[in-house]
Amino acid sequence: MTTVAVPGFLSLTIAIVVFFVGTGLNHSIAPLRRWNIPEAVTGGLLAALATLCAYRFFDTTISFDLGARDLLLLYFFTGIGLNARLDDLLAGGKPLLVLLLLTLVFLVIQNLIAAGSVAVLGLPEGITVLLGSASLIGGHGTTIAWAPMITQKFGLVNAMEVGIAAATLGLVVASLVGGPVARLLISRYGLSGPTGARPMIGLPKEKDASDGDDVSHISLLRTILVLNVAVLLGYALDEIFTEFGIRLPLFVACLLVAIVLTNTLPRLMPAMHWPTRTRALALISDLSLNVFLAMSLMSMQLWTLGGLGPSLVLVLGLQTIAAVLYMLFVVFPAMGRNYEAAVISSGFSGISLGATPTAIANMTAVTKVHGAAPMAFIILPLVSAFFIDIANAIVIGFFVR
Repeated sequence: MTTVAVPGFLSLTIAIVVFFVGTGLNHSIAPLRRWNIPEAVTGGLLAALATLCAYRFFDTTISFDLGARDLLLLYFFTGIGLNARLDDLLAGGKPLLVLLLLTLVFLVIQNLIAAGSVAVLGLPEGITVLLGSASLIGGHGTTIAWAPMITQKFGLVNAMEVGIAAATLGLVVASLVGGPVARLLISRYGLSGPTGARPMIGLPKEKDASDGDDVSHISLLRTILVLNVAVLLGYALDEIFTEFGIRLPLFVACLLVAIVLTNTLPRLMPAMHWPTRTRALALISDLSLNVFLAMSLMSMQLWTLGGLGPSLVLVLGLQTIAAVLYMLFVVFPAMGRNYEAAVISSGFSGISLGATPTAIANMTAVTKVHGAAPMAFIILPLVSAFFIDIANAIVIGFFVR
């Protein structure tokens, strides 16, 4: 087996090409547009299939340096924080609690499905959580963190491989089901977004800069400077968290710093040009998200799915069906049966099966076509990237013990 290690700059360049391939395919294939499949998902999955072919037919493993991807993730979540006005956060109090409760309930359901399937199929003890919230709600990071402990406790020598394979398949499915769910709900209930709303992530399909908020090199550089300062402060806050024994993803610290900055500095210095809800910030956030997602998907090692086996694929199929039904018949009604609820439902696929960036990508693809949904972009990352990680850790610890 030959290993080809693609360096960072070339990996970034390939990711941009992959995105444009996805854009071309979405433009040419109407169902991809109709079902709001993100361009980065289309191109990224095609690239992942190409690396799978290289592995199967040419005995070549292609690995990508993903350092740039990690920075783009920080940019993206910092941008979400800069758009989070205090008024929106206060208004999002009740929806935030409702979405958090719905996610906690589904966390339990997901693990019950995994436990029941493991018992019926006679799978090894200890694999339950790897087919439940550890790999699906938790994703690759949670799987990698807990797999060694599961191996030690239950003697499951392939715990890491099973968990990563389940998380990979979950990420693929989450990327594909969110858009169709939103499309179905929007069409069935005749929903649409507000007119004239300021962009949060990405510019709408129909460009309109009539409000004077045009994009220039000045506005872009000013926005990048604010993002960089917020990210640097996020690093400092993360160090403080670590000293107190609080382990959270770095982007959570950046998100929190950005929320504080955007709700204090503009009030203290009203003459300052601040990037909240500007086209420049929406453009940078969209760029960061799309390249991040393209890099994430093109670097997936799909051959690890071969280690799942038919029974494990069956379990993940059941998890997918449960997630889609939950989005349609629980999340959408509970969140209000309106346009924001439809967008949140599309993003719930990322919470339940994939990852927070996948959820945001699904919602972005929907809002570019149907209109802005600012509440969705504020409350979903807080639930997915912050609160639910704590609850998931408690549940995983229970299963491991």
